Amino acid sequence: MKELLTKANQSVEQLARHVKDRYYPAYHIAAQAGWINDPNGLIYFKGKYHAFFQHYPYSENWGPMHWGHVTSDDLVHWQHLPIALAPSDSYDKDGCFSGSAVDDNGVLALIYTGHVWLNQAGDDSAVREVQCLATSKDGIHFEKQGVVLTPPDGIMHFRDPKVWRQDNQWFMVVGARNQQDIGQVLLYRSDNLRDWQFDQILAQTSDPDVYMMECPDFFPLGDKYILMFSPQGMKPKGYQYRNRFQSGYLVGEWKPGSSFKVIQQFTELDHGHDFYAPQSFISKDNRRMIIGWMDMWDSVMPSKADKWAGVLTLPRELTLSKDNQVLMKPLDAITLLRVEPKTLLNLQLKSGQQDLKLNSLQCELIVQVDMTKTIAERAGLALAASPDGKESTLLYIDNQAKRLILDRAKSGEGVQGYRSIPLPQGDSLTLRIFIDHSSVEVFVNQGEAALTSRIYPTGDERTIYLFAENGELAIKQINYWYLENMNGK
Repeated sequence: MKELLTKANQSVEQLARHVKDRYYPAYHIAAQAGWINDPNGLIYFKGKYHAFFQHYPYSENWGPMHWGHVTSDDLVHWQHLPIALAPSDSYDKDGCFSGSAVDDNGVLALIYTGHVWLNQAGDDSAVREVQCLATSKDGIHFEKQGVVLTPPDGIMHFRDPKVWRQDNQWFMVVGARNQQDIGQVLLYRSDNLRDWQFDQILAQTSDPDVYMMECPDFFPLGDKYILMFSPQGMKPKGYQYRNRFQSGYLVGEWKPGSSFKVIQQFTELDHGHDFYAPQSFISKDNRRMIIGWMDMWDSVMPSKADKWAGVLTLPRELTLSKDNQVLMKPLDAITLLRVEPKTLLNLQLKSGQQDLKLNSLQCELIVQVDMTKTIAERAGLALAASPDGKESTLLYIDNQAKRLILDRAKSGEGVQGYRSIPLPQGDSLTLRIFIDHSSVEVFVNQGEAALTSRIYPTGDERTIYLFAENGELAIKQINYWYLENMNGK
């Protein structure tokens, strides 16, 4: 594998010469060049956070998957390391697909899916997928240990292992597509990471359109267990499930040796255009965190013109509410990047727009809206807006539809469409907004909801407007910070 890794890293270096700043993130994880998708192997190991990701180092388009690799001391400042895995053996020659990482008595162990096309390249109607092991003592250089788990008879699509240790035993969940094209999550157990026994079908979709439950993750949160996964095949339903694929969770009760008793059915995690394949991990202070892929299959990706594609979300902390809703907020440490603070108080706008004169290139905003006085038909913010107003991403309250809307109709190159959530109840609405060169992440009311979408503004000058139509917008306070690049530049 060493030769292949050397070749892959050299390719990234060559492609990186074509990467431009216009869409490249300032404080989100991306490859130096080439394609990325799912986050993999998220772990705190020997004093450092490791994040791996699905990576094709030879092109800005998807190809046989490698594992890219970055590390951090604080989940904010990330350093690129050499590519960790490359397709090289008979069992993974067409891709080292998604997986997870664990600390096995001081050895960093990666458990991943080896993917092989049985007919021609790209033909997913006939594949073989097996779970594989690779290990490292230094956390940088990995040696493949081969196949540790093969699929049940009759199952081809069998991928994305997530492994954890509990009660002195290893457990693994794997996404599967059974012979009836029904999505399942299978549970296995092991004493040594190498010999696995089938435990049970942990979950099976009740939606007849869902043929695969990708990227499963199973973990305790509060006093319940969360099964997080990305169903494929779900059809749109009103405002819901409008993306190519979804990501969400079930809430239930479980302990080793028993079945998973679901008490709350599937709920979407993020309501924006671009959020997929989230994976969880435990921070050094024992918080449950996730990172997701901040893109979507079959979406427009203008960054490909610059020889790269794909970004990961900010790390997000998960907690469980009293009514069994997963709350999601950005990591606390993101405040390390804040500079140039500004505060605006008691802003009132009637049927018009107001330029806030704030740089909207890479920043964080916390906006507190007085809902008792905001009676406009539509009112909110135009983010990453061009000075002439021709380009902007709208985040606004629709008082007639009673929804909070993120609208990309004028967000720049290629993208379109809007996503929305029911307008939260209450006298006040708090929006925490992160804008990077080609993304917007919105967190609503201390984690009650999130909307994440890619945007591609074409100009370098970007500001923020308030706007109101047929009525008043009342803002109690806006806190603003410019966010420095995570590499310090």
